[in-house]
Amino acid sequence: MKIEHLALSVNDLEGMKKFYQKYFNASVSEKYHNQKTGFSSYFLSFDSGSRLELTNKKHLSNRVADSFGYAHLAMAVGDEAAVDQMAEQFVADGFPLLNGPRRTGDGYYEAVIQDPEGNLIEITTE
Repeated sequence: MKIEHLALSVNDLEGMKKFYQKYFNASVSEKYHNQKTGFSSYFLSFDSGSRLELTNKKHLSNRVADSFGYAHLAMAVGDEAAVDQMAEQFVADGFPLLNGPRRTGDGYYEAVIQDPEGNLIEITTE
């Protein structure tokens, strides 16, 4: 078994698509849109074969902060130098660096940032 993809509900579908393309070299599918339900999505594919689906449905766009469920997305970018470089790039581009770069208690080398909608992303070596 494997996880086929994860889905992330977003407010700004186009903006979030551009974010993941720019910073994580995601390949993007054609936009899917269901006019009847108002649902739209993109599938983002990464070099590892993993996929993230960005979704938007107008009546679901207001999320409750600090709710149970999704905690963070971890993106492996290579070595410690790559983590450091990406953390610096995110800060230079105006994204908040919430933690790190640092070695965690369980051995990961990571930095934690927020995407444009406040979702946590761990930039890691693993």
